[in-house]
Amino acid sequence: MAELGLGTAGLGDVFGEIDDEAAAAVVAAAAGAGVRYFDTAPYYGFGLAERRLGRALPAGSCTVSTKVGRTLTDGGCHFDFSADAVRRGIEGSLERLGLDRVDIAYLHDPDDHEAQAAAEAWPELCRLRDEGVVSAIGVGMNQWEMPARFVERLDVDVVLLAGRYTLLDRSGSRLLDLCGERGVDVVLGGVFNSGLLIDPRPGAWFDYAPAPAELVARACRMRDVAASAGYDLAACALAFAAAHPAVTSVLVGATSAAQVQANAGAFRREVPPDLLHRLVSC
Repeated sequence: MAELGLGTAGLGDVFGEIDDEAAAAVVAAAAGAGVRYFDTAPYYGFGLAERRLGRALPAGSCTVSTKVGRTLTDGGCHFDFSADAVRRGIEGSLERLGLDRVDIAYLHDPDDHEAQAAAEAWPELCRLRDEGVVSAIGVGMNQWEMPARFVERLDVDVVLLAGRYTLLDRSGSRLLDLCGERGVDVVLGGVFNSGLLIDPRPGAWFDYAPAPAELVARACRMRDVAASAGYDLAACALAFAAAHPAVTSVLVGATSAAQVQANAGAFRREVPPDLLHRLVSC
C-alpha cells in the first residue's frame, strides 16, 4: 500500500518565502501525521530545503531522498551529470542534511543530458550504493519516456515521476506498468498538477503554467462529480495516485502545518473505485 511522503520544495521557498520556524512546523506536522518519507534536493532553495529538513528531521526511522545532477555554485545551480559532480553533490547534501548516508538518490531532471547521465552519473550512483552511502538509486523527472529507458537498460531501484500519472494526465501509465513488471518502486509527485486538482477555476495553473481552458473545464467536471458523491477532488486525486500497485509513495508538498494536516486527512480518505473510474471518464 502506498504511503504519504513530504516533498520539501516549499521548504526552499520555491512557492513563496517562509521562515525557519514555519519550515520546522511543516516537518513536525508531517511526522505527527505519520509521514516517514521526506524528499528533498539541493536545487530547492539552493540548499535551503536540505538544511531546514536536516534540522527538523524527526527522531526514529524515516526515509530521506535527495537528488544529483543540479550542482550548486556561487552563482546558483547548473546541470552537471559527471561522476565527480555526483559524488560531490551527495557529499554536499549529506553535510546540509546532517546525515552520514541517504536512503535514495535520484538523477534530477536529466532531460537534456541523457547520454552523460547514463554513462557517467549512473555508474557513480552505483558505486555510492555499493559503498553504502546511498541505499537505493533512481531517476526523478516530469516526463515518463526517459525514465522508462533507464528502467529498461539500467539497474534502477526507484523512479520519481512528477505530474504524469494523475486524474488529468495518465500518460505515465506505461512507465508505471513497466516498473511493476520489473519490480521497480514508483514514487509519484505533482499529483495535483500545480493545484488544478485542488481548486479548479479559471486562472488556475497546470504544471507550472496557466491551465488551458479545456483542462480547467475538465477539472471542474471532476470536482462536481466528486462533490456529488461527497468527496473533495484533492482526496480523489490522492487516492487515484496511490491505487496503482507499483506506487509505494505519493509526495505532497506544503508550506504550512495546516496544509500538511489537510493533505494527510485527504490521503486517509477511502475513495470508492467506481468513483475514481467515473472521474477518469470525465
